[in-house]
Amino acid sequence: MPPLQIDDGGFSINGEPFRLLSGGLHYFRVHPGQWADRLRKARLMGLNTVETYVPWNLHQPQPDEFRTDGGLDIAAFLDLAASEGLHVLLRPGPYICAEWEGGGLPSWLLAEPDIRLRTRDPRFLAAVDDYFARLLTPLQPYLATQGGPVVAVQVENEYGAYGDDTAYLEHLAESLRRCGVDVPLFTCDQPADLARGTLPGVLATANFGSRPAQNLAALRAQQPKGPVMCTEFWIGWFDRWGGHHVVRDHDHAAQELDELLAAGASVNFYMFHGGTNFGFTNGANDKHTYRPTVTSYDYDAPLDEAGDPTEKFTAFRNVIAKYAPVPAEPVPPRGPKLAATAVVLPESAGLLGCAEALGEAVGSPQPLTMEQLGQDFGFVLYETALASAGPALLEVEHVRDRAQVFVDGLPAGVLERENHEHALAVTAPQEGGVLSVLVENQGRVNYGPGIHDRKGLLGQVLLDGGELTGWTCRPLPLTDVSALPFRASTVTPLGPTFHRGSFDVDEPADAFLHLDGWTKGSVWINGFALGRYWSRGPQRSLYVPAPVLRTGANEIVVLELHACPHDRTVQFRDSADLGPTEE
Repeated sequence: MPPLQIDDGGFSINGEPFRLLSGGLHYFRVHPGQWADRLRKARLMGLNTVETYVPWNLHQPQPDEFRTDGGLDIAAFLDLAASEGLHVLLRPGPYICAEWEGGGLPSWLLAEPDIRLRTRDPRFLAAVDDYFARLLTPLQPYLATQGGPVVAVQVENEYGAYGDDTAYLEHLAESLRRCGVDVPLFTCDQPADLARGTLPGVLATANFGSRPAQNLAALRAQQPKGPVMCTEFWIGWFDRWGGHHVVRDHDHAAQELDELLAAGASVNFYMFHGGTNFGFTNGANDKHTYRPTVTSYDYDAPLDEAGDPTEKFTAFRNVIAKYAPVPAEPVPPRGPKLAATAVVLPESAGLLGCAEALGEAVGSPQPLTMEQLGQDFGFVLYETALASAGPALLEVEHVRDRAQVFVDGLPAGVLERENHEHALAVTAPQEGGVLSVLVENQGRVNYGPGIHDRKGLLGQVLLDGGELTGWTCRPLPLTDVSALPFRASTVTPLGPTFHRGSFDVDEPADAFLHLDGWTKGSVWINGFALGRYWSRGPQRSLYVPAPVLRTGANEIVVLELHACPHDRTVQFRDSADLGPTEE
């Protein structure tokens, strides 16, 4: 594919003026078996480009490990985009925000107690340079200058909202160039942050969701010449646990799009298709109160979480048709869904009782953080002995993020970071009782200075004012739940428990798993981690991609942290429940 050129007049390809009509489509939030479908639908809406972030934390889970397999096969995604005739805007970070765990920064960086992320800290820059080399050197054939689909690469991400160190941005740009990136570079910032986040000689773009004339004027004031582009045109929003499902009227969004395109601007819809925060990959915000993001990243986008066109798809396609050719093919229909069915989960395995099968304990005088344990996602189980019997006050300096407390295996209470909770009354029935604290990483903060977000029990743990020592710290990443000792039981277990059942499928199709009556936990189907559920909402169903299912027998495992229905039944239905809406 021919390269993109930038001059004072705007974008061009092969000497002809060109407008980027792009949509956000994060390959890591979509099952790889569905990439081709989503890319085809992007073309059918009238897009000529797709945009994707790159999650450093998934590609490089450890300093000496780099993954491009399965759902991280970015080269395969780029091949599919090219086969649809789509250009690609590549946004490799290192920081991506994206409501993604830690903003995409690997958790192992935080094992250094005083590291300063997104700065010229030599340890951070060395890690970034290594990441860029591992990621981008093999992707050189995919650059448009080599005939590939990647027409531009972003430097950092909304850096002006975080800092103002131009030398840091210059280092990143130079690192990209050293890795062979010879296509145009660009930055993106919210209009008020443009002065801090731009880099001389690099195209500046803006992020906004409304008032195009005002925001494009702010961009033009910062950059008098060259193309004008909205890199994140926010056409929806994300949801947090305990909030509402945020939506945006399609007609209003289409009117704003019309105004944006009438001004001659290029655009990238954020998002075209949001997808899902599978497993434990959701991020969080912390503006004085910690707020984790839900599993669904539906984003009220033109394609919903299952890849079905919404009213926005048609509304945006009609606007795009006023400014560019749109394929004559019809709007794709809604995809097939699995028939409604109920599944009973008759087998169970208590988490506390089978913890040894899930992770190896490490002894330490004080609790170790997840990062000190070399762990990125999941839970940590902390245990120590209580010297005396009777009631006492347990105090934890910092809970990151949600701690379930047990004494001799019996629930004693919960401490939540979100509610600023630090103390709990406990009672030890006997001397030498075991205090167990199961801590869930609910998602590392992805925006602002809070990205230095270490997980587990941080600081001192006190009992009646005296420090508790002699801990075992057991990482429970839950990357594999296949070896659990499940047993059939007619009694509904107490405490954190894995439940297992099976169901048959005649022909795999998308589905939505509803967990009515369940409280909080995570789900795996055939070993694939769907994500978290929580009865507090707003999200009340989990998306099940068709490629996760198989013809014949299928297995479902649910980790319930609190209470489940007595019949231990879950329901597959043909529609999602993302909760009550709020515009």
